[in-house]
Amino acid sequence: MGRDVSSETAPNRLAVWRPRAAVFAVWYLRVAAVLNFLGAVSAPFHSQVTRHNTGDFFTPYMITAGFTSGALALFLAMMMRRRKRAAWIFNVIVVGLYVFLMALLLALYPEVREHWFNWTSATVTLLMFAALLVGRREFHAKGDRSNPRLALAALVGGGAVGVLVGTLLVTLTNEADGSFLRHRIQYAAMRVYTLAPSGTGYRNIVIPHWVDIAINAMSALIFLLVLYALFRSPKGKEYLCPDDEKRLRELLDRHGERDSLGYFALRRDKSVLFSPSGKAAVAYRVVGGVSLASGDPIGDVEAWPGAIDRWLDQAREHAWVPAVMGASEEGGTVYSRHGLNALELGDEAIVEVDEFTLEGRAMRGVRQAHKKVGRAGYTVRVRRHADIPDDEMQTLLERADTWRDGQTERGFSMALGRLGDPDDGQCVMLECHDGQGELRALLSFVPWGRDGLSLDLMRRDRDSDNGLLEFMVIELLGQADTVGIKRVSLNFAMFRAVFERGSKLGAGPVLRLWRSVLMFLSRWWQIESLYRANAKYRPIWEPRYLLFARSSDLPRIGLASARAEGFITAPSLPSLFKRRHSRALDGEGGGSGGSGDEGAHGSTPSSEGTAATDTKQPIG
Repeated sequence: MGRDVSSETAPNRLAVWRPRAAVFAVWYLRVAAVLNFLGAVSAPFHSQVTRHNTGDFFTPYMITAGFTSGALALFLAMMMRRRKRAAWIFNVIVVGLYVFLMALLLALYPEVREHWFNWTSATVTLLMFAALLVGRREFHAKGDRSNPRLALAALVGGGAVGVLVGTLLVTLTNEADGSFLRHRIQYAAMRVYTLAPSGTGYRNIVIPHWVDIAINAMSALIFLLVLYALFRSPKGKEYLCPDDEKRLRELLDRHGERDSLGYFALRRDKSVLFSPSGKAAVAYRVVGGVSLASGDPIGDVEAWPGAIDRWLDQAREHAWVPAVMGASEEGGTVYSRHGLNALELGDEAIVEVDEFTLEGRAMRGVRQAHKKVGRAGYTVRVRRHADIPDDEMQTLLERADTWRDGQTERGFSMALGRLGDPDDGQCVMLECHDGQGELRALLSFVPWGRDGLSLDLMRRDRDSDNGLLEFMVIELLGQADTVGIKRVSLNFAMFRAVFERGSKLGAGPVLRLWRSVLMFLSRWWQIESLYRANAKYRPIWEPRYLLFARSSDLPRIGLASARAEGFITAPSLPSLFKRRHSRALDGEGGGSGGSGDEGAHGSTPSSEGTAATDTKQPIG
């Protein structure tokens, strides 16, 4: 039997035109936004649009030549670019009504058909409507189920506030007599909800022009707030469930030696997606519409692509921006094969125990600092968390909370976010006591496979001697056989290559300028001091990368990263650590929280003895 070739090629042609139609709809709205902004600043163009709007002409969809309509068109273009289904529905309804109205007027009024501009406007709007229909399947990104209720609340609540403020402004500035309160409320409501021309139908209300502008500005903000609430992306879940955590621990037992940051995937403010085979997983958290993964995928390398595909598919489905913080070179290579771009953030300092030595001229400063602290009577005790009795662990938790710099919990990609949890028994604790036996500092490391440790937490008494943290690190390397370790991951040095190469002979002008900028910023964020503090151990430097899909998303990713790491706290952002663990019988509540300002691969173990406030997260 012969095949119907035409019936097979028709769907293929439609599939080719769908993405093109979606792109056309986005660019249509972008052009509309530009024309609206142009009309807002150009009086001749604005008068032309106004003449068309008030006469027998019709401007194309979204062309009203004002800042409000321009902001609306630009916002809709952004939502359509992210393939938001709600934005597509909004445009289809509004454009469809506009097309119906134009067709009705063209059919009923001959004078309307006489103007060529009306036919041009109708054609352009019909093209937009057709593009929306053809590209329907391209707009698949889901919104949060609570968006309609939130948008309605924003419309009612924001409108009520706008009417209240507008009524107050009208009452205070009205220059005419004889107006009643209901008239002023009606006037403010008309301005807030309809943008009616000033003074329409209200002879007893005469107010300055700036009052109308202020009410209109509030109206525009309320409208954009409603649109944001209507189109916002789902937040995603915040915590690992017990089954997910169990599966992650099983993967770490088999493949945990690959990535020093692997254990941090067990943070309970992260979500996880497993590959179809269950042999690999991507840990992530959704912050401000950014699906922020951390480190390399967990598990078998052969199964990484399956987990990454599921994570990217989920991001596309919900219009989340995909990004990866702190991927290794191996992980970054696999992510890049899935269409992500890489940007080097800095380097992780890794010390091989067998290769570390205090001998030699290069280690003279470190050797002297270590001997100085040792002569002062300080000692270091190294134990697994599981070997610490409950009462002693409780004391350590209390001291760690006392020494934390501020109340903000910091860390996401390179911090565990809890201390003393019964499930973290393989973590290693370093306790430093002075000559009188008083506890003066703590270091906590998470497992890195079977023979490695990764720095998680640094806390110390601010009144202790200089170089104390440095002394503890060297003592750990000296007592490595006690806990059976061969390698230790210390701090993250942001932009290390810039400091190293920019100071060498022959460095180019751009590199020298970039180094000067970082040196200037180091006055506040200790970027350069982190590099120098770690370089003295002569470590192996392992680069870490930021992965992203589009360069235009970098500002948004940076803001989401700062929020996740705890450097920016949004008022609406829930606390990261609602479940803080201690060694209580039930295993929950009451203990120390996660890594604070001195946590997360932590602080600078420097001989200067400065307060350790920098973290290993790639945020300055």
